[in-house]
Amino acid sequence: MPFTPIHLGPGLVCKAIGGRHFSFMVFGGAQVLMDIEPLIGILRGWDVLHGYTHTVLGTLVIGAIAGFIGKPVSSFVLKRLQIPHYQFTWSASFLGAFIGTFSHVLLDAIMHWDMSPWRPITSGNKLLGVISMDALHLSCIIAAVIGAIVCIIRFKTRGRV
Repeated sequence: MPFTPIHLGPGLVCKAIGGRHFSFMVFGGAQVLMDIEPLIGILRGWDVLHGYTHTVLGTLVIGAIAGFIGKPVSSFVLKRLQIPHYQFTWSASFLGAFIGTFSHVLLDAIMHWDMSPWRPITSGNKLLGVISMDALHLSCIIAAVIGAIVCIIRFKTRGRV
C-alpha cells in the first residue's frame, strides 16, 4: 500500500537523534513522493509497482526534489500553524529528504518482490526477505515509539523539537 505510515518510524528516531538538524516534515513528504509511482501503478494495473523511483538513482532525484520544495513548504506550514520550531535550514531539509528516500528504498527492498534497487547497474534484490515482514513492521513501530517518546520529552523540556 503506498504512503504507508510504517515508514515514519525510522524518521522519528532520526528526529530524536538529529533534533533541529533533521526535518521530520520533509522526511514524511519524501515518503509520499516515493510512492507516487506505485500509486499510479496500482491505478493503472501495472505488474511492477516499484520501478525507477525505487532505485538508488531514483532516491537521489526524488530526495533532491523533496529537499528543494521541503524547506519553503515546511516553513510555511509551521508558521501558518504557529508551531514552535527552530529556524528551518536547508541542511535539515536535505537531510530529511535523503534519509527519507534512502530509508524508503531500504525498507521496501526487504518486502517487495518487484524491486531492483541497484538498477541499471545490476538487477535483482538481495535484500528481499532478509527479515520477515512482521519483524520489519515491528522494528518500525518500535522505532516510532522510541523516537516519539524522545521527541515529546525534548519538546516538554525545550519547548521545541
